[in-house]
Amino acid sequence: MYKKFYLSSLYSFLFFTLTIPLPVGCDEAESLSNSRRTAIVCAAERVSPAVVSVSVLKKQYVRATPMFRDPFFDYFFPGPLYERTVESLGSGFIVSENGFILTNEHVIEDAEVVKITLSSGKEYDANVIGTSKEVDLAVLKIEDKNLPIASLGDSDSLLIGEWVVALGNPFGFLLENPEPTVSCGVISGVSRNIRSQIEDRVYRDMIQTDAAINPGNSGGPLVNANGEIIGINTFIFSKSGGSIGIGFAIPINTAKRTMQEILRGEGQKPWIGLQVESLNPIMALALGSPISKGAIVASVDRNSPAEEVGFEPGDIIYRIDRKNVSNKKDFDSIISSKKPGNRIEIYLVRNGEKYRAEVTVGKR
Repeated sequence: MYKKFYLSSLYSFLFFTLTIPLPVGCDEAESLSNSRRTAIVCAAERVSPAVVSVSVLKKQYVRATPMFRDPFFDYFFPGPLYERTVESLGSGFIVSENGFILTNEHVIEDAEVVKITLSSGKEYDANVIGTSKEVDLAVLKIEDKNLPIASLGDSDSLLIGEWVVALGNPFGFLLENPEPTVSCGVISGVSRNIRSQIEDRVYRDMIQTDAAINPGNSGGPLVNANGEIIGINTFIFSKSGGSIGIGFAIPINTAKRTMQEILRGEGQKPWIGLQVESLNPIMALALGSPISKGAIVASVDRNSPAEEVGFEPGDIIYRIDRKNVSNKKDFDSIISSKKPGNRIEIYLVRNGEKYRAEVTVGKR
């Protein structure tokens, strides 16, 4: 009887002791609160005000898709081209108080309008100062003063396994909040060389991380535990489209060197203002062209070098300087190899007649 009573009392004592919260002293509560402010929290707080959303409007030229598809028919009688405006989103970060911003080149590629939104919600129109397709870097500029900036670190001193934070705006404003999202991981590897499976681009000396990077994070900063930016989030390996823990960032030392080249005018993107498509034999026959291969002009940008010399939609380009142009890929490759200010000779066919035009390459 006494034994049962004793055990019952012991169980009651343990129950109330373990389930009822005991009062915590002020010193202990403050210590607990302070322990939540880890280096990761502090790093995110330091960099977040400098992280921006990059909204882009660009034109795309697509072919109308017939109701019934036939590969043979589509090859010889492709549908007409039409123009549409699409919006894309990415991230970036401010590196100077007077408004210089770094992001990825692929975020603003072919952009007609670029808008920047700060974490405070304030919006700006941005100018593209210059780009480097090889590095996948773009320098933007907004007009303001005393902007929040991020501290740039040293990507040559990275330690494999050290903590890093990825900041950006995944999926744009899906969450209807301009403040950046924070994800945490480690440096998984350095000096990674990867060939893009989507476009003709090779990424060299990339930083690998398992911090979650998702669509919309491109161009955002990768930050170390000291709150210093050590990379620019660029792309991921994924079968689903979302993060599986294999992400890559441009080393910030590479970005700093490339930014200086761009600001000196060495990284400006060549531009003549022509949107072209590959010419096929059936199109050439329909147009009465004496040539069956080339690049046919789909549209001419307003106030562009090509518009100034009189290019028109339907012109067929078959040679630039001494290089033959058989398709759109040839045209893009030749133009991308030029520099702003270069003067080039373009040979074309219009209404069955051959012409030659001289164009001065401009810049974005």
